[in-house]
Amino acid sequence: MAGVGKLLKTAQKMQRSIETLQAQLEAREIEVTAGGGAVKVKVTASGRFVSLDLDPELLKEDAKVVSEAILAAVQDAAKQAKELNDSEMQKVTSAFQMPGIF
Repeated sequence: MAGVGKLLKTAQKMQRSIETLQAQLEAREIEVTAGGGAVKVKVTASGRFVSLDLDPELLKEDAKVVSEAILAAVQDAAKQAKELNDSEMQKVTSAFQMPGIF
């Protein structure tokens, strides 16, 4: 049973590391711009959107131009947050090799 105990301790340590990382990712913000800087989106590395700022001049444009700029910024922010989250999570989980489980 010593093997099971070691495995359990390793899993608990990995869980604590993941919880710590999740808190760090929630606190880390990414800012993305689109439309030549007219749209700014902030998102946490955990994927929570924090803010959306629009240049008032952008709002004078056609609705389609505005919506495309906003969509581009939101999609880019979501992509960057996911990539950062996945990369950081991979670092944590790869440190804990458990044969046959991961």
